[in-house]
Amino acid sequence: MHGLVNTSIERFLRRAYGNDRWQAVATAADLGIDTFEPMMIYDDAVTEAVLDAASAQTGLSRADLLEDLGTFLVSDTSMEPLRRLLRFGGDDYTEFLHSLDDLPDRVRLAVPELELPRIESHEITPGLFRLSISPGLPGFTQVFAGVLRTMADDYGALVMLDHRGQRGGCDEFSIAVVEKDFATGRSFALGTGGT
Repeated sequence: MHGLVNTSIERFLRRAYGNDRWQAVATAADLGIDTFEPMMIYDDAVTEAVLDAASAQTGLSRADLLEDLGTFLVSDTSMEPLRRLLRFGGDDYTEFLHSLDDLPDRVRLAVPELELPRIESHEITPGLFRLSISPGLPGFTQVFAGVLRTMADDYGALVMLDHRGQRGGCDEFSIAVVEKDFATGRSFALGTGGT
């Protein structure tokens, strides 16, 4: 597993639950280290052990924990570069959904070693999307559900998101954009001075 994934999990647990809870997770997972290095590659079993320990320490199911991680990835100020990468997808949530086919390539430009699953977005009728995520990165679907919900808030859109399960080996979401200008979203500017 790419170190950026493990570092993101660690940062989320430290920010949401505190350093002591993170240390308890690291001990229970038998990491033998205090912190992950973002550019190292770790065995997938390390990530699995951390997620198991974090689930036990927080009392959350793995799915809920991963969805909360997805929310953190977009909403926490320490993760602003990722939010910016996602916001370059469009001026509103509908444009963002249309841009998701290109997301793995955009991520690969920033971090060549990080392979995201293929994402296919189809607008079935105006405002109604079907999103298909191919298998690949364990837990990605749950994390991405948190990202999708939080990005809707970020854009100020009112959406209904439903994980429809698997079809043809891919996870599918149905996303209905009820109102794309429902609320005032978070400000965003192309220059790095914008937030």
